[in-house]
Amino acid sequence: MNEPVKKTVLLVDDDADILASVSYAIEQAGYNVLNANNGEDGLALAKANKPDLVILDMMMPKRSGFLVIESLREEYTEPIHIIMMTANEGNRHQSYAELLGVADYLHKPVAIDALVARVHELLS
Repeated sequence: MNEPVKKTVLLVDDDADILASVSYAIEQAGYNVLNANNGEDGLALAKANKPDLVILDMMMPKRSGFLVIESLREEYTEPIHIIMMTANEGNRHQSYAELLGVADYLHKPVAIDALVARVHELLS
């Protein structure tokens, strides 16, 4: 019997603690996880691996979350699920993220169990 193919989640955040904890939780939930600690590396991983979902910080070195989303939207023919996590409270940023079609815009600190539940929802 063939194992079902695991879906892949790309996690892009410049905070090492967030990368470690969220990555661990998502792997425990049964997904493959790719990690990047800046927008440039995240975009390269996305292009190389075509993940099913991206969890993205907004403010990062080398390329902001918004620039990553804009590039992903150009790159993918099928829309990709994107969850943006940010410590930024501004409504203007949330409006722009929604305009770019993010599935969720979550304020840090994010409850890991709620995030994993949302990943399940988007990928099932």
